[in-house]
Amino acid sequence: MGNAAANTEKSPFMQWLGSGKIQKRLVIITFLFIPLLLLLVFTYIPFASMIQFSFYDMKYLGDRTFVGLANYKEVFSRTEIFGSLLVSLYYMGGGVVQLGLALFFATMMVFKVKGESFFKATLFFPYLICGIAVGFIFKFFYAQGYVLDTILQIFGMHADDIPLWLQDKSINNISLAATSVWRYLGQNVVLFLGAMMSVDSELYEAASLDGANRWHQFRYIILPSIKSIIVLNIILCISGCLSAFEPPYVITNGMAGTGTYFVIMNRLAHENQKVGLACAMAIVLLVIIIICTVTQKLFFKYVFDDGSADESKEAVRRKKKEAKKGANA
Repeated sequence: MGNAAANTEKSPFMQWLGSGKIQKRLVIITFLFIPLLLLLVFTYIPFASMIQFSFYDMKYLGDRTFVGLANYKEVFSRTEIFGSLLVSLYYMGGGVVQLGLALFFATMMVFKVKGESFFKATLFFPYLICGIAVGFIFKFFYAQGYVLDTILQIFGMHADDIPLWLQDKSINNISLAATSVWRYLGQNVVLFLGAMMSVDSELYEAASLDGANRWHQFRYIILPSIKSIIVLNIILCISGCLSAFEPPYVITNGMAGTGTYFVIMNRLAHENQKVGLACAMAIVLLVIIIICTVTQKLFFKYVFDDGSADESKEAVRRKKKEAKKGANA
């Protein structure tokens, strides 16, 4: 009997494996394995390969020649590459308009307007449309003699006075930036609205009793409460503006000075077969986006508080200085 009991006893390893803590960890690892494998195969390995390719003069097929930093030097020396970054300024201007309108519409909906559900659906619907489809919609919308020109003529504008929306270099990038504003406005409205709805409604009631109007409620209650979402939207907006691709590619194919950084990179990679140079451009763009993101974070961290206080950091610094002066006196 003693030998049988000894044989049925579990080994220390099996006891360790059967413990609840280890089983929980095994379940977590099992569920994480496939997502991490997909992330590794489709993100990190291709990214590492792109860094490697940026040091070669190569096409998609054929021999590779190691050129070191020559591709990076060419990125900074070719005027059309960094000239395309200036086109992104139009999209950044559109992004400012987009964020302002999103804040306005979200604030109106927080204060309960008639037809709120209809306006939410109307504003968010463009974001659900594929970017390529949006490009084709606006390609015909801006085409000479089509939708926009017809509307302007109905309101009395003469056909000869209507500009060429996609050919005139003074306004074509503004027209393309407007398509991005139309498409992404609803997304920002939903993000702002979700943040605003998390604010305690009793704060609005207390402010109203104290005589605060809608502007005061927005400035002193809503704006400080959604600072983190505003910073997030600004970061997404700037990174999106630097990587704008679908509107200029589909609508104008980057012609007439509308080529953004991504459009030029796509042209070099697929049409000119300069894969190494295109990979170097992608790495440079990534560095630019990281620099812009870190700069924004530092700026907002310096100017605003982290949401745990009611005063700005500047006010806190002034108080500390005054306290030091008082102690020295």
